Amino acid sequence: MVAAWPPLAQLLGALLLGWPALLNGYPIVFSDTGAFLAQTILPAMVWDKPYIYGPFLHVFHWRVTLWLPLLAVLLGLSHLLWLTQRAVLGDATPRGHVLLCAGLAALTSAPWFASLLMPDIFAPALVLCLYLLGFARLSRPQTTCLVLLAGFCAASHLSHLPLALALVVLVLLLTRRILPTLRAALPLGVALALLMGTNWVGHGRLAVSPYGSVFALARLVADGPAARVIEAACPQAGWHMCRWAGRLPTNSDDFLWNEFGPVWSPRLDGAQPGGPISLAPEAGQIVALTLRQYPAAVAAIAAENAFIQLFRARVGDVLGPEHLDVTVGLRLREGGFPEWEQAAFAASVQSQGGLRGLAAYFSWPQPWVVVLAAFGALLAWWRAHKAGDSPRLAFVLCVLVGITGNALATGALSMPHHRYQARIIWLLPLAAVLCWRPPRPGVAVAGYSG
Repeated sequence: MVAAWPPLAQLLGALLLGWPALLNGYPIVFSDTGAFLAQTILPAMVWDKPYIYGPFLHVFHWRVTLWLPLLAVLLGLSHLLWLTQRAVLGDATPRGHVLLCAGLAALTSAPWFASLLMPDIFAPALVLCLYLLGFARLSRPQTTCLVLLAGFCAASHLSHLPLALALVVLVLLLTRRILPTLRAALPLGVALALLMGTNWVGHGRLAVSPYGSVFALARLVADGPAARVIEAACPQAGWHMCRWAGRLPTNSDDFLWNEFGPVWSPRLDGAQPGGPISLAPEAGQIVALTLRQYPAAVAAIAAENAFIQLFRARVGDVLGPEHLDVTVGLRLREGGFPEWEQAAFAASVQSQGGLRGLAAYFSWPQPWVVVLAAFGALLAWWRAHKAGDSPRLAFVLCVLVGITGNALATGALSMPHHRYQARIIWLLPLAAVLCWRPPRPGVAVAGYSG
């Protein structure tokens, strides 16, 4: 009977972390969730989405219910938290695990992103995986599973790749050993292989992001340098962008998604299929030219955007009902999901427009918790450093690098959004809680002695 307590505790932890979905009456979704569903339901290679998360959803939903992929995410996250406690504290107990999950569920953004069917939750999961691979003592099966899981997490969203790279560098700097660094680096290789392989098969291009230059152009136009390059080069350059010289959008979202904007307006040169796919080669040229002409300005603006992103971490900007029926609802209908599943989606609090208000009611303590956790984590870092408690010191550093790297990757490459930082900021309270206990002097992990 005693052996059953850890799995039961992890199951209870998963249910606690999924309480917003239970409150909603359905897994929380976003308009982009419909695009991921389309990858296997239509099927379609969506130009701006890696062919990773959509197949993951299909492995579990099988056109029956989206509750099953959500349960898989919740169980996986709960298990990762269990392994992290063992690595940081030396052990994990059922009671301690349930209390930890309950605290995260009540006071942080973790449950809102664990309950959201989007790749966002895999950013903090990636940080936990790479901490374990770099600093924990693991069995060979555990190492294999974590390498594959971390590779999937890194490949699920392009912003996770630089985050993974930053953590690999941290492991190298702290351990100064090949084996833990190799374990932490293997998932990055898995992710790159997955991305290039799926893009080669689906798009006919052996690339990590076949049309990523369009996103880079949107960011550089909105920030100004690329707009100046276009104005100076047009009309002689003959670019599609020349039609918008002097009146380019100053918001990257407008640039990317407005149906009358530079990306989606009909082309005068007849290029097919039009849209971002036809724009990508030209976008790559403009981005390269912008980086050559304005390297200092681009770096300064990227740093400013990253700094802004670091402090934008409120829950709520993906909880509304906007466009859900014509994205997620449409895919449920096209995919032949049971009528009871479609009815549950339509009747959810989110579809009825009430979830954002409920989230505001429940999440008001979170900013204060993050501020307190920041001081707690820094104090725990100092105490662990003095005591030579390597597992806790390494964990705090991984969390700080993860949070900062996430802000750099998302803020510098995209328009700052609360969603991007809220998805990972809950690792700060986690670090403060796990590393707050009195340090264990002289404990070393993976060859790192502080």
